[in-house]
Amino acid sequence: MTTAFKVVIVGTGFSGLGQAIQLEKAGIRDYVILEKALEVGGTWRDNSYPGCACDVQSHMYSFSYEQNPHWSRSFSPQPEIFDYLKGVADKYRLRDKIRFGVEITGARWDEDLSRWTISTTGGEQYSGQFLVSGVGGLHIPQIPELPGIENFRGQSWHSAQWNHEYDLTGKRVAVVGTGASAIQFVPRIAPQVDQLHLFQRTPPWIMPKPDHAMPGWAKALFARVPAVQRGYRNLLYWFLESRAIGFNGHPGLMKAGEFVARRHIAKHVQDPALRSAVTPDYTMGCKRVLISNDYYPALNRDNVDVRTEGIAEIRENSIVDNSGAEHEVDAIIYGTGFRVTDALEYLDIVGTGGRNLAKEWATEGMQTHLGITVSGYPNLFFLLGPNTALGHNSVVFMIEAQSRYVVDAIKLADRHRAAAVDVRPQVQHSFQRRIQDRLVKGVWTQGGCKSWYLDAKGVNRTIWPGFTWRYWMRTRTVNPGDYELTGHAERRTKERAA
Repeated sequence: MTTAFKVVIVGTGFSGLGQAIQLEKAGIRDYVILEKALEVGGTWRDNSYPGCACDVQSHMYSFSYEQNPHWSRSFSPQPEIFDYLKGVADKYRLRDKIRFGVEITGARWDEDLSRWTISTTGGEQYSGQFLVSGVGGLHIPQIPELPGIENFRGQSWHSAQWNHEYDLTGKRVAVVGTGASAIQFVPRIAPQVDQLHLFQRTPPWIMPKPDHAMPGWAKALFARVPAVQRGYRNLLYWFLESRAIGFNGHPGLMKAGEFVARRHIAKHVQDPALRSAVTPDYTMGCKRVLISNDYYPALNRDNVDVRTEGIAEIRENSIVDNSGAEHEVDAIIYGTGFRVTDALEYLDIVGTGGRNLAKEWATEGMQTHLGITVSGYPNLFFLLGPNTALGHNSVVFMIEAQSRYVVDAIKLADRHRAAAVDVRPQVQHSFQRRIQDRLVKGVWTQGGCKSWYLDAKGVNRTIWPGFTWRYWMRTRTVNPGDYELTGHAERRTKERAA
């Protein structure tokens, strides 16, 4: 049996919830949200590792129309952000629209009915005139393919699938990876464990974290005078926005940041060998710039050692590095990030003429218009799609711009009584050419490193190159000339009557 809606949204993180709210504001209430888990929250539900927190100030990393005056800290921890999203879902009564425990496996465009048919792991099907993907790129854990990984007899898990039942006290633990998650949980578990072996492939640039508890008077003022909080948010926005200059074609400006980061290392790491090991040899910004005040001090502990030789093999109870040294461990924790540039390969998305999105993107690279629409896949929209992630500001800003754009595209189709909107190939091609011309000049490509920003061919399919206010300007309204309008909206009634 197929259940039909005007709009089908996938995911209940910031993207999915934000899209639903924009539909509600526009008076479009014939929609459903499909969520594979049993609660809302997306990445802030899944990532519950010790020390998990946002690296963008919470007064900016939140919806502009749903400000929270009660954040406990400037950079709030995961439980608060998770509670915030649950509160948003409750306030806007979105739970009635959510089908929990529903995981999609693919979607197929029906050219006769001008609708998407969405299949799920449970066998049920959903149909929607419009399909919105709010799954983002940080939801599929990346586990490295290490020799012998399947032979390990101890406990092992990815940071996004934290095993809270396993007591690390007194255990010998290996942490693989030194990215954004690892620098948060390593300081928390280091005092617990007997020995911690930290396997580092490439050191990250780490800046001091300007975190602080929000004073009571500020929270009270924000609650009583929301305009003051909006002003504070605007100051944060423009401060963060200014960092885009260094990332996009002016890597020389990143030298000032590197100076601060090197002083941060020198202040906390006295051992010359360790200091050398944690100092990057590439331009800041080439990889994600991290912030932490307690990571470097944790590395100074007697029970923590940083291994830079690389992993040769995993055995039943140990890890062997490339120097031949064997390290016995009881548990392995992978802080190795997520599959980003191939995050949709597992989905079977079929567009016009039987075109398969995963296959096209695997051969041609991820290509969209504005990171939102894809030519040949009518009425399909991505939130935080290719080349709309950020390294300098809050992605929630991008999500708000995109969710409003989706609503405008739906309204465009409705005004013209069209069944579908499909971005013109030449428009998508022009957008891709312009954005890649800018990205190739940026620090992500020129900085001398490999990162998850780049696909298998070394092309940046992840980051938005430049100011977010320019993206906001580009997405304020849909340009009708960018899209081909096809079919008649009345066709959608055929399936409902069937």
